[in-house]
Amino acid sequence: MKVAIASYEVYPFAKVGGLADVVGSLPKALGGLEEIDEIVVLMPKHKVVESNAKKYGYTVEPVKGGIPLPILKTNEKFDIFKSTLPGSDVPVYMVANDHYYSSEKVYEGPDPAEPEIFFSAAIMYALKELSFKPDVLHVNDWHTSLVPVYLKTLFRDDPFFKGTATVLTLHNIGAPYQGRVDRSYMEFAGLPDYLYNIDGLEFYGQINLLKGGILFSDVISTVSPTYAQEIQTEELGNGLEGILRVRSSDLYGILNGIDPAMYDELLENVGYKTFGKEDLEKKKEDKKLFRDEMNLSESNSPIIGMITRLVNQKGLDLVYDVADYMVLLGAQLVVLGTGDPKYEEMFKEMEKKYPGKVKANITFNNELAAKIYASSDMFLMPSRYEPCGLGQMFAMRYGTVPVVRYTGGLADSVEEYNPETGKGTGFGFEPYDSAHLLKAVAKAVFFYNQPKHWDRIVRSAMNQDFSWNRSAGEYLKLYKAALSKVRGGI
Repeated sequence: MKVAIASYEVYPFAKVGGLADVVGSLPKALGGLEEIDEIVVLMPKHKVVESNAKKYGYTVEPVKGGIPLPILKTNEKFDIFKSTLPGSDVPVYMVANDHYYSSEKVYEGPDPAEPEIFFSAAIMYALKELSFKPDVLHVNDWHTSLVPVYLKTLFRDDPFFKGTATVLTLHNIGAPYQGRVDRSYMEFAGLPDYLYNIDGLEFYGQINLLKGGILFSDVISTVSPTYAQEIQTEELGNGLEGILRVRSSDLYGILNGIDPAMYDELLENVGYKTFGKEDLEKKKEDKKLFRDEMNLSESNSPIIGMITRLVNQKGLDLVYDVADYMVLLGAQLVVLGTGDPKYEEMFKEMEKKYPGKVKANITFNNELAAKIYASSDMFLMPSRYEPCGLGQMFAMRYGTVPVVRYTGGLADSVEEYNPETGKGTGFGFEPYDSAHLLKAVAKAVFFYNQPKHWDRIVRSAMNQDFSWNRSAGEYLKLYKAALSKVRGGI
């Protein structure tokens, strides 16, 4: 089986969120399966790709240039560059165009949708230029959702794509992540007018690119079993719950994985220790070093870490409500992230109010993220909704106990600790309110102060297998299901 995976961001070449981590790891695991003959990754050549090359030790070489996109209403052409996913032999082909991909920020282009539409169209032509005829074309989120639409319309009779099946993975279907844009983009994308209707891309007077992907993909997946159910409800469907219910028989939930060693080298490079459950004393050494770096007061207090986008989705209003009580419980809070200015200011004010007890790092820094995962005692994720979440998985890898709201992938990956049975990997709550968050934090602090219990929780968390080896087999089944729909069985 030949598989092409397309994504707007891929770690380590360009990363904004969890999407990059997923597509930077999943192909490596898939490439190790016997039934996968070839696998390639496609992404835009963002400006940051070049600046990250030295940092992460990869090279980028030109392959072909000056390729037109006749289906689009543009004279812009694209070039193809090639690299390799570090630690593997999986090729990464990059679509280069200075007009669309010259911003320092991945999602800060000259237009709200043209760069993504350009990339979707370029995927079709890049595969043909590379003579890579995929059995399965796996796309991700709204940025590549036009690929299944193109395959079923403009490329329907193209012999190159005969028998190609499509899989769309939904990483987040929040309203800002659907590609809702003016209907004029239909013309730029070269799409036929008949697609602008309620059974096509039309969405309350606009077009919705993600809706197109959901309608035209052969199989749809999302990043946890619980989220697959949640997005079929009015509360979390964000206007797409109806078509997701219609396509429910083709909708699957597969929990994301992680590369457990992803942060080890970063930690070692900055003088921290890496460790397993056999040598947890090293975690204590890391915590002491980290406490000094963050200027936290000397004490035996538990450190609660947060690595998050500072946006409404992440439950930050609840954190604000209980911050005083968390400090009274004896906890110290270290935050890393950027986002909405009101939340950035909120954490800065907390730091001023509680010097030595709260540290606000309003930035993005992978090395600091690694330190937080390895050195904290608890990891806080009180999200309104969380399709999968990777932070809790990385935290557990380093024996950092998650405190979460049980939603989406957090509900699927964190088990409430039961002191009677000794089973469980963390603490959580369900009703979205500050009182329930505080209760969960208080429980975590209570058991932190009981070393026998805490050691049991930490070791249980570290015993969890969140590697992609677990999920790769599920994606292979998904690919077979998609091929079966297109070819009537394989």
